[in-house]
Amino acid sequence: MICQSNRMEDYLEEDEQINYTHPLVRSKAKEVLREAKSNVEAVKTAYTYVRDSIGHTWDLGGSQITRSASEVLTYCTGLCYAKSYLLAALLRLRGIPVGLCYQRLTLTDRPDSHILHGLVAVYLEEYGRWIRLDARGNKPGVDARFSLEGERLAFPIRPQYGEVDYPLIYTSAHPIVLEAYAGASDMDELIAWLTKRNSIPN
Repeated sequence: MICQSNRMEDYLEEDEQINYTHPLVRSKAKEVLREAKSNVEAVKTAYTYVRDSIGHTWDLGGSQITRSASEVLTYCTGLCYAKSYLLAALLRLRGIPVGLCYQRLTLTDRPDSHILHGLVAVYLEEYGRWIRLDARGNKPGVDARFSLEGERLAFPIRPQYGEVDYPLIYTSAHPIVLEAYAGASDMDELIAWLTKRNSIPN
C-alpha cells in the first residue's frame, strides 16, 4: 500500500463525507466505542458495528443514496463507499488515522462488467502499519473480517477478469466517486455512473 500523503494528520481530517463532528456521528462513536480500551479494540469494534449494523443498500434492494457518515446513520444504509465514510468518521474522531482505498471488481463473472469498490485502510500505531478493512457487509459468499494476521476482505482480486487492487491510500473520497454521487438523482443513475467510470487512472 502507498500513502497519498506523507502527513499522518491528513488521515485525521474532517470533510463533507467523513463529517465526524456531526452530532449523530459523535453520539454513535460514544455509544459504540465507550468500552474500547485500546485503539486496536476500537478499530475492531467500530468495524464490526458498521459491517453488521448498517445495511448495504444494494444488497437490500434499497433506493436511498447516502453521501456522508451522518446520512448513513440517519438512514442506516449505504453503499460500500458510504459505509467506509462512517467507519472512517468513527475512528478519526478517536484520533485513529484512516484512509480510503478502492478496488475494481466485476459486477458479475463477465470480464466486461466492472465497478469501483470502496474500503478503508487504518493505521495501527501499536503495530506500526496499515491494515485494510472492508465494511460493505457480509452475505452468502462474502465473509470479510477484522484480521491482524492477513487481509480478510470481501472479494479476492481476479486479474483474469480485469479486476484491480489499487495500492493508494487516499485521504478523502476519490473524485470519480464524488462526481458519481453529485450527478445521481437515484440509485440506478448512481450505479450506472460507477459502472461507466469503473477504473482509476494511473
